[in-house]
Amino acid sequence: MYSESDIDAAVAAGALPAEAADKFRAFIATQRTAPAVDEEYVRLLTGFNDIFVSIAIALVLGALAFSAGSVPVKCALVAVCSWGLAEFFTRKRRMALPSILLLLTYAGGVAGLLLWGAGRISGVESLRDGVDNPMLALCLAGVAVLMALAAWLHWRRFHVPITIAAGAGTVSLTLIAVLVAAIPGLQPHWPWLVFAAGCAIFALALRWDMTDLARTTRRSDVAFWLHLLAAPMLVHPLFYLLGLLQGGAPGEGRAVLAILIYLALGFVALLVDRRALLVSALGYVMFALSSVLKASGVIGQDLAYTALVAGAALLLLSAFWHRARQIVLLAIPAGLRQRLPSA
Repeated sequence: MYSESDIDAAVAAGALPAEAADKFRAFIATQRTAPAVDEEYVRLLTGFNDIFVSIAIALVLGALAFSAGSVPVKCALVAVCSWGLAEFFTRKRRMALPSILLLLTYAGGVAGLLLWGAGRISGVESLRDGVDNPMLALCLAGVAVLMALAAWLHWRRFHVPITIAAGAGTVSLTLIAVLVAAIPGLQPHWPWLVFAAGCAIFALALRWDMTDLARTTRRSDVAFWLHLLAAPMLVHPLFYLLGLLQGGAPGEGRAVLAILIYLALGFVALLVDRRALLVSALGYVMFALSSVLKASGVIGQDLAYTALVAGAALLLLSAFWHRARQIVLLAIPAGLRQRLPSA
């Protein structure tokens, strides 16, 4: 089985003419009952060997980190070995799951090393101890810049689609830490900072999506991971501010508002043809729906009925996703519609 990235690689290597690749994609699209764009295909596995290799990588890197001495040595060793292993399993073998794992371990190793250095330079052990510390804020700003550079270097070398999302997530969270450390009294308002970062990443994901409306190239995979990152950063702060994460049952009014927010997220998901928002908010809306039904005396204390209602609704939406998108797209201006995937 050949993936979209394999076809792109064949075109880049000159083994397959670009025109022939486009004709092949068009032929496959005509054989499907739904457009390829609606399937939201993402390459995670090329075979069971991906799982086998990923387990071996986890064992090797875990053993190296465990056997190393200090924290900076552990982090540096993991980052360097991750890059070295990626030279073979990503650049030569083009294995999907190991490539994702190696990118994450590389980013984690670099981030751990940089944060350790920031802590030593600023003289604080944790962010909580460093609030209102200008030196810590300056060090964290440097961490954000260096993490962006590290992610860019990895992207230029290996072009793993998740790299952009990993870099964006690390940089945005680091910048949030900078603001918390630099501005007095900003720490209680962290949900708004995370939400703003989520909006920025969501906009970046849309920008990548707009460069590949047919969803046939690696750019679509990059957008997928960006949407997957942006979704919890948008959803979690919203429902936190509604009090759904504070413990206890929310008021009926807030629960209804949570359901309305979920419906709005569903509209946006249909509009951009990405399901990450719906998945990220599912647990919250089930909790809110259960509270509403309990308050109305419909189901008592059993959450099974809530799961049944939510699951049935998602299955129905999945079955009629293509038709629902057509209706949603008709409700927006034609100029905006042209910049979104067709239904």
